[in-house]
Amino acid sequence: MNTRALPIAVASRWRAYAELTKPRVVALMLFTALAGMLLATHAAVPWRVLVFGLVGIGLMAGAAAAVNHLVDARADALMARTRARPLPRGVLRRAEVAGFAALTGAAGLALLLAFTNPLCAALTLASLVGYAFVYSVVLKPRTPQNIVIGGAAGATPPLLGWVAVSGQLDANALALFLIILTWTPPHFWALAIHRRADYARAGVPMLPVTHGVAFTARRIAAYTALLGGVSVLPVATGLAGPLYLASAAVLDARFAWLAWRLCGDERWAMPTFRYSIVYLAALFAALLVDHWWRV
Repeated sequence: MNTRALPIAVASRWRAYAELTKPRVVALMLFTALAGMLLATHAAVPWRVLVFGLVGIGLMAGAAAAVNHLVDARADALMARTRARPLPRGVLRRAEVAGFAALTGAAGLALLLAFTNPLCAALTLASLVGYAFVYSVVLKPRTPQNIVIGGAAGATPPLLGWVAVSGQLDANALALFLIILTWTPPHFWALAIHRRADYARAGVPMLPVTHGVAFTARRIAAYTALLGGVSVLPVATGLAGPLYLASAAVLDARFAWLAWRLCGDERWAMPTFRYSIVYLAALFAALLVDHWWRV
């Protein structure tokens, strides 16, 4: 028995399980969930709610991502961007991925029930079902509007963070939700333009595949313009003030400029996609800075 090979094999499997959770995506989601928690109160968030609430939301997001790996395994094997995922490369079996999703989801739900409140747990479970099944199973393989409709599941993290602390939904929580809901289509469509050959090969009807690059670029421009209006909703609801408004104006202007360049040259697809990630993180950071500035 090779005693040196065993730790390497164990580490490789742990990395494969970690890959199932799509850690970069979950990290951005958890940042917006954290922002929702901190914005929900001017007092300190109870540490148990903060820690176990975020862990619970993160575990359930990871479970949803693992189910997505199961559903998309065939398509992932055909796409250059995803063929190195654990299932296509044979590192994990389908039963192992299903077991991981079930255990992770159950643990996350238990933490949310124990340390937050039933509304937060129910909404997080609904988000998991929405992403893992409604989006991945029903919408993604059937309609080019998949990300417009299914994006609702991915837009919930700041709302979940808010509800974890406050125990209720209100206009402020919905404003945070609407920002990510509006942000999601231009974010994903920019990547889809760049990867449209992959999606076509896998038979996924993403908008650039079904309607072409020019049409998709115009839709991206339209959504970024809409996002410019939606991003000021926290000011309208009283959640944010002038500091956030100024920050949002600068961030929105940059996003709109990139979308405009993309309409004339598809080579701007990846710069637009990369900026969209910076945009969302910076926008929620600006919300937090504005919140603390006005305390």
